Amino acid sequence: MASTWWIFEVVPIGVTGIMIGVMQTMFLIRSANDAFKDFMDPSVLFILASVVIGMVFTKTGLTRRMAYKMLAIVGEKTSMIMLGCFVVTGALTLIMAHTAVAATIYPLLLSIYALYSEDGEPSKFGKALFMGMAYVAGAGSIITLLGAARAAVAIGFFKDMCGKDIGFFELSYYMLPVGVIMIALLWVFFMVVLKPEKKTIPGLREKAKRLSAELGPLTRNEIVASIIIFSCILVLALRSFVPILKPIDKTAIILVSTILFFITNILNIEDLEAIPWNIILLFAGAMSIGFCLWKTEAANWLAVNWLVMFQAAPPFVFIMSIAFFVMIMTNFIMNVAAIAISLPVALVIAPYLGVAPEVILYASLVTAGMPFLLLIGAAPNAIAYNSKMFTPGEFLKYGIPASILLMIVVAFAVKILWPLMGMPVIIGN
Repeated sequence: MASTWWIFEVVPIGVTGIMIGVMQTMFLIRSANDAFKDFMDPSVLFILASVVIGMVFTKTGLTRRMAYKMLAIVGEKTSMIMLGCFVVTGALTLIMAHTAVAATIYPLLLSIYALYSEDGEPSKFGKALFMGMAYVAGAGSIITLLGAARAAVAIGFFKDMCGKDIGFFELSYYMLPVGVIMIALLWVFFMVVLKPEKKTIPGLREKAKRLSAELGPLTRNEIVASIIIFSCILVLALRSFVPILKPIDKTAIILVSTILFFITNILNIEDLEAIPWNIILLFAGAMSIGFCLWKTEAANWLAVNWLVMFQAAPPFVFIMSIAFFVMIMTNFIMNVAAIAISLPVALVIAPYLGVAPEVILYASLVTAGMPFLLLIGAAPNAIAYNSKMFTPGEFLKYGIPASILLMIVVAFAVKILWPLMGMPVIIGN
């Protein structure tokens, strides 16, 4: 019901999020204490803080400054502008969480789109720019441990069940080519299915240079905001390497930035009221339904019944079935939960089919990072939706072929790429 309401926008997506908690309580699936407590889960507050960072970039003028500098480099071709945005998005996910990247890039895209369309109405270029940002944020986030929490969780399961530890650089070694291939293919995909109405924006480079010059030197608020934001990003990145920082939750760290924005008067009460609560409630509902599927063991039941169907399948088919299941589940529940549900079951079955556990881990992580079907699949999807450039139905429409493309890339990696790079696929090889 929730998925149907989200896709067809029966009511505002935030109201559907509230409905999820209400339905769990009314049908006695979970207690009100459990169902509604998830609405304030740390992941929801992390998204809130990420959205606030995006607001600060916009309010201080940092986004316009960044947009004009980038446009002066990439030029006037809309294809190159889109590629530039995708490359910047993908590069940032190497050092920071994809949610924070989406929140940072979002206002930048708004500034760029304002130069493309004066009336701000939806267009093919606008749809491609914002949906593409969400897709690319997911594709880039698979490359390092800093891109998202899912990899650390999966590696923990893997170590407990297989007795092997996957290092930071080992993960990146196998994931980098897959992430780069996906980012390149997504650019081609959007240039084909949503070809921009304009090939070029005449005079854009000169206009960008002129507007950049008119901004003048950095203001006090821009400097303070930059220090706060990049200090938080640095601390978040160092959590993986500095033992003393590991116990501190990433949500607490990023919420420090929100508090500092108000202490330094960069934001005020009007800005607090302007936060897009529709998006926050969307993700709050997504967390609640994800935990509901997990804690009632409905998702576990689905995983077992799905994977058991392939227990006598050839190794390649079994690996692809796991990747497909994770891809579908990660559109409905947290990708961390999708990994936690499916990976243990798959790792138990794999040895009986002669499948190496490493390929199960990596194939699952690839599809877990790219939920292209539903807005609730990942925070960047919801952040992109806030642009009002596309509907949830359109997101699903373009997400289906994009997901097929993703499965083709996974098949290529499993069959050709990873074996050439030295990853074991079949036990004994």
